[in-house]
Amino acid sequence: MDIAPQRVWPDDADGDVFRRLDAASFDFEREVDIDFNIDFDTWPPSPELMETLTQRFATVEAYVPGASGEGHVRVVRRAMLSYELAMSMQDSLTKLAAPHGGLCESWGVLQD
Repeated sequence: MDIAPQRVWPDDADGDVFRRLDAASFDFEREVDIDFNIDFDTWPPSPELMETLTQRFATVEAYVPGASGEGHVRVVRRAMLSYELAMSMQDSLTKLAAPHGGLCESWGVLQD
């Protein structure tokens, strides 16, 4: 009888997402597309930042601001989802985007 490992995540908003994914039987052992959203103080993002992002990631999409809110840039990374990866990507994307008025503090995955 296989017993699933007990997963423990920090008591924060991101940890809450991992707990919900785990409760919904998300498969943490397979690669998935993980979306990271970069929000900006002003639109549009700088061409220099967009060039840097497209050189580093296969999927980079700009979502122009609409009536419902601010614009953002979505960066997709294909990998096995882990708390450490989600935090590291948000941190590195924020460091890239901060000089251009950007901040990455949201991510998501689609669950089959």
